[in-house]
Amino acid sequence: MINGNHHNLTRLYILKVAHWFMLTMPIVVLFYKDNGLDMSQVFILQAIYSISIVALEIPSGYFADVLGRKNSIIAGSILGFLGFLVYSFSYGFVGFVIAEVTLGFGQSMISGADSALLYDTLIDNKCEQEYLKHEGGMTSAGNFAEAFAGITGGLLAGLSLRYPYYVQTIVAFMGIPAAITLVEPKISQSKLGLGWKDITEIVKFSLFKNKRLRWNIIYSSVVGASTLAMAWFVQPWFIRANLPVSMFGVAWTVLNLSVGITAYYAYRIELKLGRINTAAAFTAILAIGFIASGWISGFAGLFFILMFYLARGVATPILKDNINRITPSNMRATILSVRNFIIRIIFSILGPIYGWSIDKLSLSAALTIAGTVFIITSGISFYYFKRTGNLTD
Repeated sequence: MINGNHHNLTRLYILKVAHWFMLTMPIVVLFYKDNGLDMSQVFILQAIYSISIVALEIPSGYFADVLGRKNSIIAGSILGFLGFLVYSFSYGFVGFVIAEVTLGFGQSMISGADSALLYDTLIDNKCEQEYLKHEGGMTSAGNFAEAFAGITGGLLAGLSLRYPYYVQTIVAFMGIPAAITLVEPKISQSKLGLGWKDITEIVKFSLFKNKRLRWNIIYSSVVGASTLAMAWFVQPWFIRANLPVSMFGVAWTVLNLSVGITAYYAYRIELKLGRINTAAAFTAILAIGFIASGWISGFAGLFFILMFYLARGVATPILKDNINRITPSNMRATILSVRNFIIRIIFSILGPIYGWSIDKLSLSAALTIAGTVFIITSGISFYYFKRTGNLTD
């Protein structure tokens, strides 16, 4: 592995850690409630975040393909820092909306560009077969960072629910120098043209012309949206289980450590079980996790949430690898952004429904609804995903 490859890998790991060292996540629902928000507003706020990502998701991926993945990641890192800076000094719904929109724009500039830069860096060094290993490693690093941040965030929240946001702003700033010092890969494919027509052509190619890529993206998006939804069910579940606030960070740490562990070994799991069995297994576990955690409380219910997170760790790097294998380098960031775009569209539609269900019905009902939706959508998309040759061992 040559120096340029190692250089980018090191900085991508730093960026992943800076992005995922989320001191705020273990206490974010408590923070919102402390500032007067109910669960409907919490899910609406996250839907706004998703919509703000959607607004720039595909254009930002195209920007990364045309003007450079490094430039896109730099812009996203700066916006991420500004978003948490706004959060630190906001005390109500409107201020939180501004912060979430800024963070959403920042996330859209990074998502797709980071994985594309990683894959093409490996291509430059004739190591693209190592992508799943490194994507799993970076996913693992991110979740380990989020896990340990859970402990730190919980301790800071014990002093003040606002302290995690102050420190989070400093952590976000650390990603800026790492982004600035990235090296743009030298890909052999020709650059894309700069225009909306070119963006439209890539979207048509990925979702209409190429059936294999279409169902790869749709299935991956359904799974991604489900794992995103569960992240926002976990804290209400902790509250229902009467988990002490001091234990929120510990429980959050355990869940994210589980993701980190299985993400790190995802490529080995796929080699051992095969592509078909691996995909079928994590799809089934995610579905069971929704339903069982909805109706089983206490430690037994927590077991099913843990199983959900273990499956999530396997699914994330494998699904990205599936897309990268069949995507041309000169449109890689754009196509990965199409996937993220669909994930956020799904969540922005379903998230408020789940939040309303928690407030008006019950957490059990909301999780059952989420599980039923996932079973139907994943069943249909997995069928066509397999039928179009995506799981050929």
